[in-house]
Amino acid sequence: MAAVLHPGTAAASAGETRSLRWAFAGMVALVALAPLAVYPVFAMKVMCFALFACAFNLLIGFGGLLSFGHAMFFGGGAYLAAHSAKVWGFTPELAVLFATACTALLALATGLLAIRRQGIYFAMITLALAQMVYFFSLQAPFTGGEDGIQAVPRGKLFGVVDLANNYAMYAFVAVVFLGGFLLIWRIVHSPFGQVLKAIRENEPRAVSLGYDTDRYKLVAFVLSGTISGLAGGTKALVFQLASLTDVHWSMSGEVVLMTLVGGLGTLFGPVVGAAVIVTMQNYLAQLGAWVTVVQGAIFVVCVMAFRRGIVGELGALFRAKKPV
Repeated sequence: MAAVLHPGTAAASAGETRSLRWAFAGMVALVALAPLAVYPVFAMKVMCFALFACAFNLLIGFGGLLSFGHAMFFGGGAYLAAHSAKVWGFTPELAVLFATACTALLALATGLLAIRRQGIYFAMITLALAQMVYFFSLQAPFTGGEDGIQAVPRGKLFGVVDLANNYAMYAFVAVVFLGGFLLIWRIVHSPFGQVLKAIRENEPRAVSLGYDTDRYKLVAFVLSGTISGLAGGTKALVFQLASLTDVHWSMSGEVVLMTLVGGLGTLFGPVVGAAVIVTMQNYLAQLGAWVTVVQGAIFVVCVMAFRRGIVGELGALFRAKKPV
């Protein structure tokens, strides 16, 4: 009906879809060629954190829910995948699937508690629950305490492909990242995603139309936590390590930074933001503790000069220059 009443809107939507498809094709090409230009492990780290940021963006950018506790899903997925692979001898695909399923249950349990509140109260509840997971990870015997779970075997994918080879591992991570990204794309452009955006913009209006907003927000929270666990489990296999850093509150802060720098509420923004932040951490490591100061300065500049993030500003510039 909107297309009939406003033909220009339909044309703009079709043009936007084409642009997104071209952008996705460019990202696939970049993923395919990245190992030729950079160290594969670095590229894998970027993809793991990009998937984590995309999952977080699904919740805040399209659902309007700010979580300060997403590290519990990312770190929980890392610990579960590492433990199941090292102690129980799970193959890599089973370890990642096990971690993803368990974080889905964790997201459901925490979501049922947190979703009852909104705004800053929701954010504080998620932070409190994440801190509980952090202290559990510190004290539980199977997590290795401050040492974490080290020397996690990558194993053989489906019992055939040896993931000890960095290029084989890279292909596995690339498939997980692109699959997760496409899943988020489908969620955002589904009827469920449209209702989620409506709740973000005007929840009382969505309630008046008969939507059970709490149920929609809970599903969004579970999906976001599940994909975050998938990213964490994959990251644990890449680095063969699960540590307290993965569940620390600072990890939740980093994913907020990645999303805002790249572009909140955009599909490709979190990917760009993750690439920027991980690149800074990697190439500015010699600065030591000053890396966080540099990150803070860049964050302030982005908030002041690029309110919509890198991708958001580029999109606005492209639309402004596009002929009517």
